[in-house]
Amino acid sequence: MLTVGNTYYWYGVNYAGAATYAANPTNQNSNTNFVAVTTYSSTDLATWKFEGNALTYASMAAKLTMSSDTWIGRVGAAYNATTKKYVIIGQYQGTPDTQQFFATSDTPNGPFTVNGTQATISNVANNNCGDQAIFNDDDGQAYILCSSLSGRSNIYVVPLRPADFLAAQPATRIYNGSGREGNAMFKYNGRYYACSSDLHGWNASHSYCISATTVLGPYSTETVMGNTDLDFSHVTQTGLFLTVKGSTQSTVVFGGDRWSDFAGNGIGYNQWMPLTFEGSAPSMQSLSEWSINASTGTWSVGPGNNYALNPSFEADRVATNPPAGWQTSAGADVTTTHSGNFAWQLTSASSVTQTLASLPNGTYTLSVWARGTGTGTLQAKGFGGSDLSTALAGGASAWTQVKLSGIAVSNGKCQISAATTAGTVSVDDFALLKN
Repeated sequence: MLTVGNTYYWYGVNYAGAATYAANPTNQNSNTNFVAVTTYSSTDLATWKFEGNALTYASMAAKLTMSSDTWIGRVGAAYNATTKKYVIIGQYQGTPDTQQFFATSDTPNGPFTVNGTQATISNVANNNCGDQAIFNDDDGQAYILCSSLSGRSNIYVVPLRPADFLAAQPATRIYNGSGREGNAMFKYNGRYYACSSDLHGWNASHSYCISATTVLGPYSTETVMGNTDLDFSHVTQTGLFLTVKGSTQSTVVFGGDRWSDFAGNGIGYNQWMPLTFEGSAPSMQSLSEWSINASTGTWSVGPGNNYALNPSFEADRVATNPPAGWQTSAGADVTTTHSGNFAWQLTSASSVTQTLASLPNGTYTLSVWARGTGTGTLQAKGFGGSDLSTALAGGASAWTQVKLSGIAVSNGKCQISAATTAGTVSVDDFALLKN
């Protein structure tokens, strides 16, 4: 993302299989042939205009040695005030390994022209970057934040050459430890935050953060970002951060990477959530619906927000007990589902429970989809009033939605659960909605 005046520009990569998969998500394909770097613009962060292709296969192949399966990715953008050029920086599958490519334009929506590549970045293990992102500091300087190319146990800050941003200068290592990917950076109240995810492919992850008062460090000990544990960052990995600098406040937006079809989530849109801060400690607000005023920077929870976390048991991406964000007395993940890849099956006397804190006071409705002929209840407790429950009944082969209304939360808390006393009932797609 790049902010130019009151307009936000969003850059990404179009691969050949993307359009066909979006049109028919049941027809998987592995066609990652590069088509174009695309550009979209918005003034409100909700409606987006396609600005065109910043770079195409033809325009890049005219400058670089490319074949149809040459990988292009991890693109970012910056503006260099000295040259008055907009610059796209990304990864190019050169020989023998990944390289950086640089392209420029007089306008943020392009088209861009490739200026060259760089095969080696000094001080980076294995010479070049693994997962990377571009960070634009408020003094006009731009940086690459990246892990090392092979073996992701290091994270680096790499200044782009100030004169034109067309070369990566020697890197400074800011982290060494467990493998990390999905690197992205933001700045808030004068503090720099370098964030990343677990190193495990397309799976959702906690979000890890280190922070410092200067961009090159020294950085703090790594911590897990608040509210990213119970549903693994809203079933995403760290992808990007955008700071909306409004007239009333600045809001940092977390752009989570949710990978297509790896968690029963269809075509895998980015998931955007606002960050809040307690002192210098950030927390992600795991919201399924919210709105932001791009002018003032203020945001609010949407009326259709689901306050249940990991409501469809997809966050773990694998069968596990208990699933992320839930407590269980017994039961197991099953693959006969109402949606996605997993549902939770209750057998005999068993329960699946989630305790929610920091709920806005008000009246809520709890619902779940159920399947099976066992006996049990859908329950809400500890919300400041008398406990509520309703029969948990599903069909032998058909899913039935069970609802429990009138949950008057007065203490900011609620425990939701489904429990059986006999037989077998599968549950999926919990929802706790504020009336």
